[in-house]
Amino acid sequence: MIRHTVVFRLKHPPGSAAEAAFLEAARALAAIPGVQAFEALRQVSPKNDYQFGLSMEFADEAAYRGYDRHPDHVAFVRDRWLPEVAAFMEIDYEPM
Repeated sequence: MIRHTVVFRLKHPPGSAAEAAFLEAARALAAIPGVQAFEALRQVSPKNDYQFGLSMEFADEAAYRGYDRHPDHVAFVRDRWLPEVAAFMEIDYEPM
């Protein structure tokens, strides 16, 4: 199993319609085949300045690669992520 996570900060003002539209578009990633346990999260720790997180699980490396290459994911990264995300950190985990 692989747990794919990312924390990020948007370029949009907090509470704006643009912020809501981005988060709604991100939730659509849950429909891509292979995605399990999808969560869209609000980051609440004062220890960093990220605003949101996404977390999802994949059965194995092949499922994760399929997601990464899926046309809906590629389009989301190109059309939404790159123009609208100010900063991010991605971390992928495997159980120990």
